[in-house]
Amino acid sequence: MKTTAFTLCLFLASNLFAQVDRVPAIENNREVYAATITTEDLRRHLSILSSDEMEGRETGEPGQVMAAAYLASVLESMGYPAIGEDGGYYQSIAFRRQRWEKMELSVNGEELRYGWDFYSNPFENKAIAEADIDELIFLGYGIDSENYSDFEGQKLAGKDILIFGGEPKDRNGNYLSTGTSEPGPWSEDVSLKLKAAKARGVRAVFVVDPNFRDNLAEVRRKVINGRGMTMVDANAEKEPIANSVFISTDLARNLLGKNFKKVVKARKKIVKKGKPYSADIPVDISLTQMPDMRGLDGVNVLGYLEGSDPELKEELLIVSAHYDHIGRRGDVIFNGADDNGSGTSTVLEMAEAFMMAKKNGQGPRRSIAFMLVSGEEKGLLGSKYYVENPIFPLEQTIADINIDMVGRVDEKHADNPYYIYVIGSDRLSTDLHRINEEANDRFTQLELDYTYNAEDDPNRYYYRSDHYNFAERGIPAIFFFNGTHEDYHGANDTVDKINFDKMAKIAQLAFHLAWDLSNRDERIKVDVRQ
Repeated sequence: MKTTAFTLCLFLASNLFAQVDRVPAIENNREVYAATITTEDLRRHLSILSSDEMEGRETGEPGQVMAAAYLASVLESMGYPAIGEDGGYYQSIAFRRQRWEKMELSVNGEELRYGWDFYSNPFENKAIAEADIDELIFLGYGIDSENYSDFEGQKLAGKDILIFGGEPKDRNGNYLSTGTSEPGPWSEDVSLKLKAAKARGVRAVFVVDPNFRDNLAEVRRKVINGRGMTMVDANAEKEPIANSVFISTDLARNLLGKNFKKVVKARKKIVKKGKPYSADIPVDISLTQMPDMRGLDGVNVLGYLEGSDPELKEELLIVSAHYDHIGRRGDVIFNGADDNGSGTSTVLEMAEAFMMAKKNGQGPRRSIAFMLVSGEEKGLLGSKYYVENPIFPLEQTIADINIDMVGRVDEKHADNPYYIYVIGSDRLSTDLHRINEEANDRFTQLELDYTYNAEDDPNRYYYRSDHYNFAERGIPAIFFFNGTHEDYHGANDTVDKINFDKMAKIAQLAFHLAWDLSNRDERIKVDVRQ
């Protein structure tokens, strides 16, 4: 039944766009092309992408493969050339998914809860079948620098150690690793400590994490809820690191009991004397770490429209959206209609409108790449892979228009659904911000809400969608977003809850912005420095 349904999807994709050649050319009438972005077409795409047959489109899973095939077939039907690998529409990405097959930690016979009492990242640990630990060596901060070394003179082969995160200071407030008021890299990069421990033969490192709550939340998002995934870098040679377990100060106190006073005294001596100090502490710990790793394949799907101006066509505008979602859990499918079937459908409709313009001799002066990426839900991985392995030179990329969740209405705007949160438009280019506002004033008259663009926005949405990988490379980027809702990442993010009238308006705004950016005489300027 699934195969039949999917075959029907591809048949529809291959026959929906015969109309492309039938739109009459009207000189410089961009509104004709914007008007081809309709609620009917958006609903058609989104109904397919968010159907149960797509199984939630989780990266590396069959549903994502089916979704990518559908997207490629739509682009082909529109007339887009195959510019990807092997004469297709794909940029392939090798992923590695690693979860815990077994992750257990008990103290004094009491089993602790992974993801609550402690955390440990399967990407960074090797197998420890079952280790009974009766002694921890407190080793200060686990630093091994030229000025200060907790490891010097220690015999640690096969041992387990306890360290604090961060770096120690002397009585004058200077960091011992640098001798100045500026910390060394040991404060931010805990892997340096784990590498140093591995080099000394340490088996496991227990790290008292000063930012335990924040880091635990990130591990929950990526590893526990997100089914952790990273990209495979065939050229990377990682330096071995010791196994690690991250705990809070409260857990360290409970773990060590009355011996915690030894650690407190040792820390005080480090500050007082400006020298390392260690202590052997008896414990009753059982640790098992068994990661489960497997390789997965994902793809970015690309549609390329060559510019019509010989002098400008080497410059490129990117229009992006992620098409992956979080898949299924047992029999429950997370369809991801708003997140981000809505953005994906929007990009397809924009691609169709621009192809119509090109076939009528009114194509954009600059080139445009319509890029649908996977791996966003795993940490913006698809767009990260693209900027690290660009098909088109990044220096010739003028901007990224990113569309992620544009089909729902949040509580704040319940009385006026015709709005959109605009994020990042003024972070690098005042031109980008101004052109978007002018396009909205002239054509769509949406309420542009900049709430989430604030630098102190606690949600940090500017850093949480695919545009950020471009912005980080100095490429101006704008992110269109409708805000979250009660069904965000839930099983009820379904097509019946989409506001298609509002979605079409946003798609038309993005189209007009893309029209202006790709047709103006001068490339937009990067005139804001972060």
